[in-house]
Amino acid sequence: MAPTGTLTAYKSHLFQMTQTTPTCLWNDSAALDELAYSIEHGAVGATCNPVIAVSILKKQMPLWRDRIETLIREMSTATEDQIGWKVVEEMSIKGAALLKPIFDAQGGRNGRLSIQTDPRLYRNTREIVDQALRFSQLAPNMIVKIPATRAGIPAMEEATYRGVSINATVSFSLPQAIAVAEAVERGLARREKEGLDIRSMGPVSTIMVGRLDDWLKVLLDKENLCIDPGYLEWAGVAVFKKAYRIYRERGYRLRLLSAAFRNHMHWSEFIGGGVVISPPYAWQVRYNASDVEAVPRMDNPVDPEIVRQLTAKFPDFARANSEVGISIDDFDSFGPTRRTLRQFIAAGAELNALIRDIMIPNPDKN
Repeated sequence: MAPTGTLTAYKSHLFQMTQTTPTCLWNDSAALDELAYSIEHGAVGATCNPVIAVSILKKQMPLWRDRIETLIREMSTATEDQIGWKVVEEMSIKGAALLKPIFDAQGGRNGRLSIQTDPRLYRNTREIVDQALRFSQLAPNMIVKIPATRAGIPAMEEATYRGVSINATVSFSLPQAIAVAEAVERGLARREKEGLDIRSMGPVSTIMVGRLDDWLKVLLDKENLCIDPGYLEWAGVAVFKKAYRIYRERGYRLRLLSAAFRNHMHWSEFIGGGVVISPPYAWQVRYNASDVEAVPRMDNPVDPEIVRQLTAKFPDFARANSEVGISIDDFDSFGPTRRTLRQFIAAGAELNALIRDIMIPNPDKN
């Protein structure tokens, strides 16, 4: 059944993709207005985390200020950090409510709100699992983001075994995507062995395609390399397509998810695959206004010459595009991992600062 909305929505590229191919659309935001737009255009999932919470508060603080002030009064001994995470949870719960009808209709495969575990826990398996279990109880249709770090991989297995649908994040490479899939498979197998339900679970494995591209561009300048600049836009696409082929060959029971959008190929090249596309609202508007047709391209290979040159000039691309290129013990030291963890942790600090300005108003300002 088509979602309610305007005729324009029905004619959009994203709506066409969701109605004519197995490719799903999720919204990389929990802002309710943005999520409503995305659902109208066929979205069946969404995301919240400190980065998104900061973005929402900056744009919609008048809508949240009274609630934050109430939380500060009610949680009278809480730190700004605790209040900030409470806001993230409440944003996630609100987003999950919008998606609940889809969750019910699709038996848990879609209709989920993806909430991220605290990125500062990336080295502690037990604390990641404990938080994942708690977050999974915030609403029936939660999916919990766990980083593809050395400690995060075993946390994914344990959380999956405990019945949590996980979304691997902080992931940019083929070795990470495979480690995630194997961990989830181990968790599912343990549940099956004990006769526990797995049919209602909907795990996904994110590859942050644009962040791999970003890292190669950093290396291009740091190491004074020279390559056709257009080739750098294909690195994440090449890794994602290779991972998708391996997932299908091995029958892994989780879907790949494309995130960190930098160009239209991070959407258009994956159309037709049994995957999830999760662009931010701004990119969705751009895609819908574009002249790029929503036709299947997932099985179209990346130009071998592009892959050859990226491999020859960037050892980190070669590592990211090889199943054995990075060991689990080295996930945490991979350049994109370090850059992303630092950004995610910094966003938490920025969220704290926004809460602090309400909790402890600056006396030097009117």
